[in-house]
Amino acid sequence: MKTTKHLASHFRGVFFGGNWTDSNLKNQLAEVSLKDATTKIQDCNTILALTFHIGYYVTGVLEVFNDRPLLIKDKFSYKHAEISTAEDWQSLCDTIFKHAETLAKHIETLPEEHIWDDFSDAKYGNYYRNILGIIEHTHYHLGQIALLKKLVRPK
Repeated sequence: MKTTKHLASHFRGVFFGGNWTDSNLKNQLAEVSLKDATTKIQDCNTILALTFHIGYYVTGVLEVFNDRPLLIKDKFSYKHAEISTAEDWQSLCDTIFKHAETLAKHIETLPEEHIWDDFSDAKYGNYYRNILGIIEHTHYHLGQIALLKKLVRPK
């Protein structure tokens, strides 16, 4: 199997399931209410903030795959719009999953010889590094979301 197909599979796994950790963002967020998503636990980010943060990077990387410049900035990666209804929360999640699937399709169709090309600019490394990085980044925050769910929804 081509490297790009493997990466697309791992990317889909963290968002939609089928990875060996048996945890994915779609399942973790499936029954998270707006109240759960916005509940603050000490100085931790909320589930909403972490979800937005994950989606922010997916959307930014997707822009590069759509031949647009990489414009995302770390300082804006937690600055989400006001989410005050369950519909807004669901819409945010749906948009992230839509963008994730679109990005997965781009990854799997990326020509194998381009996987080692510079990603947008040489200072960001190559496509491989950025794709693997977004997978690792999502797993990291997925673990935080899983723990926060346990804290905001005690038995």
